[in-house]
Formats: sequence, structure tokens, C-alpha cells
Amino acid sequence: MSSADFLFAPEVQKLLMVAYAAPDQQFSSSELAQRSKLDPADAARTLEHLVGSGILKRQKPKADQADTVSVDRAFLFHDELRNIALKSFAVAEPVRAMLRAKFKDSVLRAFALGEDKDGTVELLVVHGQLMPDEAAMKAACQKLSKNIHRHLKMHVISNARFNGLAPRDLLASKLAAPGALEIIALGDTKAQLPVEKVSLLQSAKKKLATLSRPSA
Repeated sequence: MSSADFLFAPEVQKLLMVAYAAPDQQFSSSELAQRSKLDPADAARTLEHLVGSGILKRQKPKADQADTVSVDRAFLFHDELRNIALKSFAVAEPVRAMLRAKFKDSVLRAFALGEDKDGTVELLVVHGQLMPDEAAMKAACQKLSKNIHRHLKMHVISNARFNGLAPRDLLASKLAAPGALEIIALGDTKAQLPVEKVSLLQSAKKKLATLSRPSA
């Protein structure tokens, strides 16, 4: 189930996932049905609903070509609907499901940092004691990208690197941006926090403190 189920029927979510991933592209009904993996009749019926609601707009067909539709950026709630899609069925939920299923022992936290004008989504993954296998992560992202029809750009950093991000760091500024979204929080997976390494100075201080305690 999607957290957006109370707002959108499953057929609507599947079509909007495709449309919002390429907001400037024009799609025929058959192409939308194919990409969304919907029955052509269901896709056509849902398409008419979205056009009638103003979410999508119909383009004038060229000679000997089928009608096409595209996202209507002028729709009153366009930005709000696209943000809902990003935070639920179109990005956040598929990414969360993939990370929990394949990298639950290594991923401590994960964030969606936003999307660019072409629909590419930037992600930040923070790992714990275990580092996710690079090849496996790359393959999983490629498969997910194909399923949600979006390019994914992923950064994988350690928990120490994450905690040490300076305000002027580019990742820190993106995390602080209004569009950033936490997808996986601490405790959502089985990943363990790294064991903190005690420096020689700290170790010496602890030993000195122990020796200086008065004996009973």
C-alpha cells in the first residue's frame, strides 16, 4: 500500500509516476499503458480522468499521429501534487523498500535531496558498521531507476562523515533545503552504528583518571 492511496487510485499513481518523471514529454495513451503496465482500457479511462481534472493536458495531434498528453505545469496544484508523488509512490516508497530489502544490514539512514528539472533524483545513504557492496548498490539502483522511470544519483557516506558535515558542505546545504526528505531514519533497519574509536589521548586520559582515584 502507498501512503497516497487515500488521495489517488492505484491506476492514477502508476500514470502519474510515468508522467511526473518526464514532465515535458508527450505520451500517447498506448505508451502510457505500456510504461505503467496498465491494461490499455484502464489506462485510457484513467487518462481521461486526469485530463478532465486538469492535471494532464492534451496536445493537438499532428497528421496521422495519435493524440498525446503531457503534464500541465499551469495546473493550480501542480507543485503540490508533484511533491506528494516524490514523497510517496513515485520515489520515497520504492527507494525505502529497495534499501530495506537489500541493504537492511548496512544502511543506517537515507534521504531524498530533491530532483532536478529533468526528474533526476539525488539520494544520500548513510551506512553503519557495514558498508553496502558498491556493485550490488549500483545494480539495485539501476533496476529501481528502470521501474520508477527516473534517473537516480546516489551518494553513500559513513556515519562519521555524515555527523561531521559542515554547514558549508554541499550535502549539508541540500539536507537543509525545504525539499529534502528523510526516507529511512535511525532504527528503521538492522544496521548497527559504528564502534567509536578511542584516540590515544582519550585513552591516556581515562587511564590517568583511573590511577589518580583514591584507593578504598
